[in-house]
This record gives sequence, structure tokens and C-alpha cells, in this order.
Amino acid sequence: MKAIVLYRSKTGFVKRYAEWIAEELSCEAVDANDFDMKDLKDHDTIVYGGGLYAVGINGLKAFRKHLPDLKGKRIAVFATGASPWRLEVVDEVRNRNLTEEEQSMVGFFYLRGGFDHDRLGAKDRLLMTLMKKRLKSKKELDEDERGLLASYDHPVDFVERENIEDLVHYLK
Repeated sequence: MKAIVLYRSKTGFVKRYAEWIAEELSCEAVDANDFDMKDLKDHDTIVYGGGLYAVGINGLKAFRKHLPDLKGKRIAVFATGASPWRLEVVDEVRNRNLTEEEQSMVGFFYLRGGFDHDRLGAKDRLLMTLMKKRLKSKKELDEDERGLLASYDHPVDFVERENIEDLVHYLK
């Protein structure tokens, strides 16, 4: 099996998962920015991972352009976010990021990551600061919104190696 794990990681949560998955598959984990997507055809097992930003998976659009050329290969996509795993959240992320046809050829996995405002780049920090202000102005917050607000002052990290078990099992 010639495998590769590609990832886009802004804060390190995705990268940590990518490296663990690569260890389990005895392959390399590569930042997708440093990989020529045309070389995907040389692999029979491909994993792509990215963080969630407004329900979009970081960098997935560029990867998806190559899916039609990868029929017959084992492919998994994972997304990380700070929210707890819930079926309705996973379904929403899957359906917003992958067409029905793509879903039929790709295993999709949500791996709980974390949130650390200080690790964000300037643009993302500004956007998240605006979100914080919007959340603070709301009269009622749901559990996820309260958790996100609290994480601005106290970063959270839910990354655990055991979270990759279903993804690795899917590929083996």
C-alpha cells in the first residue's frame, strides 16, 4: 500500500492528527501546500485533513478538484473542530463540503480538535474577535457558544490519538 496523508493546519491540531495517521499507515504526512496534487495518482491510499472554518474544511476545495481522477483509490477526509462530535454536526460538515458523488468515494471523519486564539494568524484572529463580540451581544447562548467564548481566555485541546482509530480502520 502506497499511502500519503495531506493536511492543512493553521494551529497544529490537524497536523498532530495527520502525523499519527501517517504513523499508523507507515507513510508520510505532508502539508498540502508543499505537495503537487498531480502526484496523488501515484498513491492508492490518500488521507486529507483540515480544520473547520465556518463549516468549510481548510484547503479541501483544491483537493476535491482531483477526486474525479482518483476513482478506485482508498480515500479518507477528516475535519477538526472544537465542537463535540454530534451526528447532526458531522452530517452538516460532510454535506456542505462533499457532493453526494464525492461522499460515495470518500470516507469522512470528524476528529475533535481544539481552539487557541493565540495560535491564529492575524486575519483569523480578527475574524474570531469579531465572532467573540457577536457572541457576547447575544441574549442566550447554546452550550457550544458558551464553550467557544470560554476558550478565548482558556485554550482547549481535545486532540487524542484514540480519535483516529475509526479512520485508520476504514483504510486498512
